[in-house]
Amino acid sequence: MPTPPRRSPAARPQRRPQPARSPRPPVRRKRPRWAMRAVTTVSVVVLASAGIGHSVVTSLDADIARVDPFKDMKNRPRAGHGMNVLLVGTDGRDKITEAERQKYRLGGAPCHCTDTIMIVHISEDRERASVVSLPRDSYAMTPPHLDRTTGKRHGGHPVKINAAYAEGGPNLTVRTVEHMTHVKIDHYLEVDFTSFMKTVDVLGGVEICNADPLKDAYTGLDLAAGRHRLMGGQALQYVRSRHVDGASDLGRMKRQQRFLAALIDRTTSSGILLNPMKFRDITRAVLGSVRADKGFGTDELLDLGRAMRNFSPSSSEFTTVPIGTMGYAVKGVGSTLKWDPKKSERLFRALRDDKPLAAHKPKSKALRVAVAPQQIRVQVENGTATGGLGKRVDAALAATGFRTTRMPVNAADRTQKRTVVAYDPRWDRSAKSIAAALPGSELRAVKGQGATLKVIVGADYKQVRKVRAEDEYQGEFGVVTGDEVGCA
Repeated sequence: MPTPPRRSPAARPQRRPQPARSPRPPVRRKRPRWAMRAVTTVSVVVLASAGIGHSVVTSLDADIARVDPFKDMKNRPRAGHGMNVLLVGTDGRDKITEAERQKYRLGGAPCHCTDTIMIVHISEDRERASVVSLPRDSYAMTPPHLDRTTGKRHGGHPVKINAAYAEGGPNLTVRTVEHMTHVKIDHYLEVDFTSFMKTVDVLGGVEICNADPLKDAYTGLDLAAGRHRLMGGQALQYVRSRHVDGASDLGRMKRQQRFLAALIDRTTSSGILLNPMKFRDITRAVLGSVRADKGFGTDELLDLGRAMRNFSPSSSEFTTVPIGTMGYAVKGVGSTLKWDPKKSERLFRALRDDKPLAAHKPKSKALRVAVAPQQIRVQVENGTATGGLGKRVDAALAATGFRTTRMPVNAADRTQKRTVVAYDPRWDRSAKSIAAALPGSELRAVKGQGATLKVIVGADYKQVRKVRAEDEYQGEFGVVTGDEVGCA
């Protein structure tokens, strides 16, 4: 087998000149938490490349469709340290069969936008990969550009970040991300639904676990609590579902992270990387739907492949850009997610400075819950004859972080002995978070109630217990590592 070439300059544009030193060990591919679809495909390609050789990888390189996302780009951010890859998953479904469209609820016309966007930062010493998810509904301001459909010149205007792809393709997507983060993107990788499904199928499925039942009428996902081995179509339902609970896209991104951790574990522990024939089958099955920038070629595949040989889930870190305002209304755009300006700036500065995102986990006596109080809207009703009790409970819940209406009312029944949390079954995980804050309360499902949960205070009420989402135990940026999001 020929000796793999040294890393090309394109793969390390941010590296400062350094005195001669002994070669460092192969790159630790921490790119694991790759952008959902893009991630899965590229991970497999990269993973096994080191075990096959330069000549084989060169032939694989020729199968990748090329795009030029950096064309005519000016006034770009300064290069930092390490390598930044923008991984994009689109909603393309041209090669999916009619039977698959119906079975997995893929019949709608694609919006030709990005279904998933992630920045994967590979540290300069190749010992860490930091993956930051950018919610598709993030409020964004595009730079001036040409509309790729109409050819008209647009000034900068507000959009949801996933619409940048529809208006200006990969180029506008990269420009918008760089404009918002001030992080220079070195490489661009894009994969669609087809690649995702084929990758999972060729791997023989991926095991995930969930503590609660997961059901989404929009995607058709229907999983009982427990462990499941998901094949391609069902895995696509799992990572696409946004209506499992009230967490919407933020909850979906957490499930994507869990799935990617499981996929990496499956790939690195199954012997696939040591089996050239199996690797060949996987790459042939999925590379037809991959698109990458012209600078991402054979040398980069080999470099990343060598890193993946020693990869373990605990060596990478996942997070989502901090959100400051949920449901930020923008005229002509709709409801968006607005980033927290201070926290997001610190997050992206850490990427530019090549610093680990994981911080010391703060000590807290608060009870951990699945859904953050800030994501849960609550109406308080006083179900007792005690005057002012509803107001006190409303204030206590608000102090813990719940989005109360601040307008408590008296319940129709003022003889409630036990505090009740009434909720629409679609928001069952949110209801459990509120119930955890109200020890001894009763959960009561009410179909059609909607997103606002109701707390009917009973005579047994004593206090509101402090609760915090799991993410808040992972430092300022809510970082978790691969081993923390996988099945226990």
